[in-house]
Amino acid sequence: MIHYRVVAIPTEVAAQVRVSGKAPKYGFPTFIEVATGYGPCRHCLRTFDVGIESRVLFTYDPFDGIEDVPLPGPVFIHAADCPRYPETAGYPCDMKSHAAIFSGFARGQRLVTQARVEKGNHEDVVHQILQNSDVDYIEVRDRNAGCYDFRIERTSQI
Repeated sequence: MIHYRVVAIPTEVAAQVRVSGKAPKYGFPTFIEVATGYGPCRHCLRTFDVGIESRVLFTYDPFDGIEDVPLPGPVFIHAADCPRYPETAGYPCDMKSHAAIFSGFARGQRLVTQARVEKGNHEDVVHQILQNSDVDYIEVRDRNAGCYDFRIERTSQI
């Protein structure tokens, strides 16, 4: 069995954004609204309660410090504090009901493989992609909106 970790936005980044009202690295202002879509929150990886919870929209580069070429894009987090998704908790339950695109990359942002994932078989596809030793990480994006959700990295153990 291949072990992996799920990498959500760091707590320090989420806290900084909530306090400063600015995107890390870029300084663009954030935007707060009541959720009109399911998300997810890129910190806790739970879906938003549409029409109830407030969310913060900001520009974020999830590969800053990992890859040389910046890949900034829009992401949401809960406006209120929330716990970071545990890296060793497996694939986020809230996200299993949403179609996704898994892009398996080698270091240097070299695309090795890509899979469209339907509802429910996410973990099987993660294991299939990570069987390829050329894949260093998987970028998970929402299949409908195309936005970045989180990253998956192979580990030696849980």
